[in-house]
Amino acid sequence: MLRMTKKKAAVVGGVTAVVLTGGVAFAYWTSTGEGTGTATTGTSSAWEVTVDDSTPGLTPGGPSATVSFHVKNTNSGVQNLQGAVATVEGTSDSGCTDADFSITSLSVPTGDVASGATVDGTFVISMINRAANQDACKGVSIDLKVAAS
Repeated sequence: MLRMTKKKAAVVGGVTAVVLTGGVAFAYWTSTGEGTGTATTGTSSAWEVTVDDSTPGLTPGGPSATVSFHVKNTNSGVQNLQGAVATVEGTSDSGCTDADFSITSLSVPTGDVASGATVDGTFVISMINRAANQDACKGVSIDLKVAAS
């Protein structure tokens, strides 16, 4: 039979105590949790459109003129420019109307425009040679508008 001395019993007991308490030192709790929060999005901003002044000296059936315009993204993020439309909004003489003019060949780059960036476009304006007297259009200033979307 195996005989255990007091000294051996004390060593075995001490080792056992260390093993058992050492295991307790590595115990931990498990848990789960959740949290919520919110975020906000911005919104689109109106394009800032400027049309260059042009003094082409248009005449009925005469030469046309190319007019430049600029579309700026004033938004804090990227916006998508889908296109633009140029129109004659009126003239300095009510006898001379938008029907006396033609706008063609509008060109502007479309697509994403970075915040603060500007894209440049052009269109062509000409004076139509109508079958009626167009003296009311002599020396007028033409109000042009470009709408970007």
